Amino acid sequence: MHVSLTPKLEEMVREKVESGLYNNASEVIRDALRLMATQDELYQLKLERLREAISIGERDVATGSFTRIETDKDLKAFFDQI
Repeated sequence: MHVSLTPKLEEMVREKVESGLYNNASEVIRDALRLMATQDELYQLKLERLREAISIGERDVATGSFTRIETDKDLKAFFDQI
């Protein structure tokens, strides 16, 4: 596999290797890809939780299980209750 990097990215990889944290550029790239995979997983988990929360909110609105807050006074009253 051949990978092309911008000069800035090449410098970042070179700096990581020179720091002694990695033995070679391949280790740097593998670690970066693992980090990307982790971020992708976290993004999907957050997206699933958001969709669940939206579903709950939509269900509450459909059943009338919500508190209407239209003014600062309403908001204060709501927080005073909890």
